[in-house]
Amino acid sequence: MDHMIFEVGTALLLVSAASLLAGKLKFSIIPFLIVLGMIVGPHAPVFGIFDFTFIESQDVISFLGRIGVLFLLFYIGLEFSVSKLVKSGRSIVFGGTVYVLLNFVIGMIYGFLVQFPLYETLIIAGMLSVSSTAIVAKVLVDLRRTGNSETELILGMILFDDLFLAVFLSVMSGLLLGGATSIGGILLSVAMSMGYMLLFFIIARKGTPVLNKLLNISSNEIFIIVMFSLLFFIAGFSETLHVAEAIGALLFGLALSETEHSKRIEHLVVPFRDFFGAVFFFSFGLSIDPLSLGDAAWMAIGAVALTILANMIAGMIAGRNAGLSHKASTNIGLTVMARGEFTIIVANLGISAGLMPLLKPFSALYVLILAIIGPLLAKESKHIYAGLNKIFKWSKPKEKQQAKQNSVEL
Repeated sequence: MDHMIFEVGTALLLVSAASLLAGKLKFSIIPFLIVLGMIVGPHAPVFGIFDFTFIESQDVISFLGRIGVLFLLFYIGLEFSVSKLVKSGRSIVFGGTVYVLLNFVIGMIYGFLVQFPLYETLIIAGMLSVSSTAIVAKVLVDLRRTGNSETELILGMILFDDLFLAVFLSVMSGLLLGGATSIGGILLSVAMSMGYMLLFFIIARKGTPVLNKLLNISSNEIFIIVMFSLLFFIAGFSETLHVAEAIGALLFGLALSETEHSKRIEHLVVPFRDFFGAVFFFSFGLSIDPLSLGDAAWMAIGAVALTILANMIAGMIAGRNAGLSHKASTNIGLTVMARGEFTIIVANLGISAGLMPLLKPFSALYVLILAIIGPLLAKESKHIYAGLNKIFKWSKPKEKQQAKQNSVEL
């Protein structure tokens, strides 16, 4: 037991070092932690008392990673609000719909082209459809674009994407975890999942006064004990109904999002989300054999190329529909490009249901590539727009516009 605790401590120290390096480079910690997990693990060497195989502690690290998923989804539920979506406007709903549908359809076509079975194809389509809220938010802050004209639409599309994720996970949980084989059984399983989700939507809309009274706890110590107890209970109870524990956490956060305690909960949850979330990415990498990545390399590269194309088209359609410039529309497509935590969560659903083992290395490579190049593409959006503008002639250079204006004045 003492050695296991030392192993966990060593793993956390490595996670801290990778996070510090990512911070120094001003980059998302997600690819760093996944790569770190892949470098160590069962194939890693042992140096004296330092055992980087983490065999004895793997179950503990994996469990801590599962807790990370719960906190990530719980936090997203707190951020998401039914009333926000209602008030968000036609442009956000249109943009979000185009973004999700285009990516999902391309994912389905790609899954069938690589000859995956139906359920694996659905998981692939889901993976290609969900952006990384964490990376997108970091990109907007790091590039100082929070005040840009397109930022509200970007955040709205991400919010819509989170809603799609909730529905998708609920439906797929019913299909994959419900154990139904007949059409009637599948429909019943999916209906149960959707009904369970609808219950939380109703609670979020109608049960706020009751929740406000129940959560009116002055002591932060008692408050956080109550909150976390409910979080783990609801996540576990969701599993008994064949709804993924992660989506149970998201729905619980959604139910609390409209309460007057939401900001207090959010403030208390953030440190746990960041800590356990980091362990989740590390544990995901730890479960991947780097030698297996070659089997999924070309498939992941093809999915990355399709995602870049689909995001650029969706961003342009959404931006122009909202009356934004071609440059702002280009920014939309490039900013929502990154894939991260939610793509891995979708992949894990398929893996836990016993689908093709290839999903694990494919999802790792797909996320790694887009988590790295996504922020880089967003950073270079000005040059990318300039290159695209030369091809499509969206707008004339300023000097030509000025010359034309001067000639008119003369």
